[in-house]
Order: sequence, then structure tokens, then C-alpha cells
Amino acid sequence: MRILSVNVGTTVEAGWAGKMGRTAIDKRAVTHRVEVLANGLSGDERADKKHHGSPDHAVYSYAREDYDWWEAELGRELRDGRFGENLTTYGLDVNGAMIGERWRVGSAVLEVTGPRVPCVVFRNWMDEPGWVKRFTEAVRPGAYLRVVELGELGAGDGVEVVSRPEIGVTVADWFRARHGDRDALRRILAVPGHDGRWDEMAEKVLAG
Repeated sequence: MRILSVNVGTTVEAGWAGKMGRTAIDKRAVTHRVEVLANGLSGDERADKKHHGSPDHAVYSYAREDYDWWEAELGRELRDGRFGENLTTYGLDVNGAMIGERWRVGSAVLEVTGPRVPCVVFRNWMDEPGWVKRFTEAVRPGAYLRVVELGELGAGDGVEVVSRPEIGVTVADWFRARHGDRDALRRILAVPGHDGRWDEMAEKVLAG
């Protein structure tokens, strides 16, 4: 399990980038080692800090294996960073990671917090028909992480899973439940100490 690419981006003005009119989704690979700060990677910007600026969204990771799947589906090449992720991984089941799972990458420790939810900027950036629906149905969202221990990382670094909840919720289950999958929602409700917000969602989804 390792990091294939470390990607950062700067904010640019873009007419297609929703109401804000600016975005930093275009992440590009860097060859130098990058400092991991409390709010993300040094040199990486986020235009929409309301939805992507919380500590739980400090770093976004996506698996090269999922890119390969998408390349076959879309019939086009997808470079590392194309989905706006900071870390492109190899050999790591990102979507099967558990919420609360911790990774040591370089000298930093990161904790999985949840899946990426597709938005209008991502849709317009990809320029693919029905992209939000297709991305949702594929259940290959990648994972957001928060910074637990500061440090530095770079391409080629290994990823070590240093802790993992014995009973928990995977990134994929979180994503499925978020989009109304009843079985995934029931699995979440069976986890002791689950977030109370899932109970509120269950009342709406399961009752229907």
C-alpha cells in the first residue's frame, strides 16, 4: 500500500464552477515532499471552504484502482489528481476503509472521516453525461481524512493502517446510506455509539 501521487491545487476563476465561480479542483502532482498541516497539505487551496474547509475534509484520497475502473467505463485516460484528490493511492481499499481508521503516511497520521459526495463543480469539471448519478451508482467515492499528527509525506511513501475500529462503518456504507440504501443504513444503526444523525435519517428512509 503506497502513495502514487501527491496532488495540490490553487484557486482559479471558472464560469462553470457553480455560484462561487471559482474552484481548486484541478489538483496536480508535485515531486517534492509536502508538509501536512492541521487543515491539509501545504500549498493546497480550497475555494469552497464552507463545504470543503472543515478539519474533517483536510485531505482527500482516491485509489488508482478505481481510476482504472473509470477509464474502462468512460473510455478516456484519467491522470492522478483528476478527481481533485490530494493522495492517489495504490493497493489500498479506500472505499472499504472504516470511519475512524487511521493511516500513517510518511511522518503524518490521518484519520478517515467519510466519503466524497459529488457536487455540481465536480460534475461540470468532468463534463460527462449524468456524471453525478453515475458516480453515485458506482460507489467508488474515495475518502476524506482529518489530520491527527502533523508531518510530511511524498509520492512513494507507504500507507500503514495503524488502527481500525473492530466494529464500524465503511466509507462505502456511509456513501450508500447517505443516498438512501436501507441495508447500509441498517448496518450503520447496528454499530454501537453511531452518530445520532443516522437515527434521524432512518426515521425518514426506513419509515418510507
